[in-house]
Amino acid sequence: MTTQVQDPDFPCSLVIDLPLPTSRLASAASQALRVDKELSPLVRRSFYTLPAAVSNPAEDATLVHTSEETILRTEYKATTNRMLRVAVNGFMESLSVVLGVMEELDIDVLGVDSGKE
Repeated sequence: MTTQVQDPDFPCSLVIDLPLPTSRLASAASQALRVDKELSPLVRRSFYTLPAAVSNPAEDATLVHTSEETILRTEYKATTNRMLRVAVNGFMESLSVVLGVMEELDIDVLGVDSGKE
């Protein structure tokens, strides 16, 4: 068992995992969101892409990790819960814009042809 050591300077933390259809989209979202730096020195944020875990139909309750990194993980650390909330709210607004652009410009996001031309 591993234990995560809590940073005494940044005691409040949150991890957000966002599954996306392809590794290309996860990487693009990470690059787009990474551009905006946190404005406050009281908040730290990091991005990672991770492989997805999917159920193995051959064996019940067995998870198989794929090699394609389709999960965008965002880790936040802050000095207070309020600072964490403010930072995450701003991140969610930016994420909404990024996903909206992907939906409009990339057919992979929906997985179906929307019929727009």
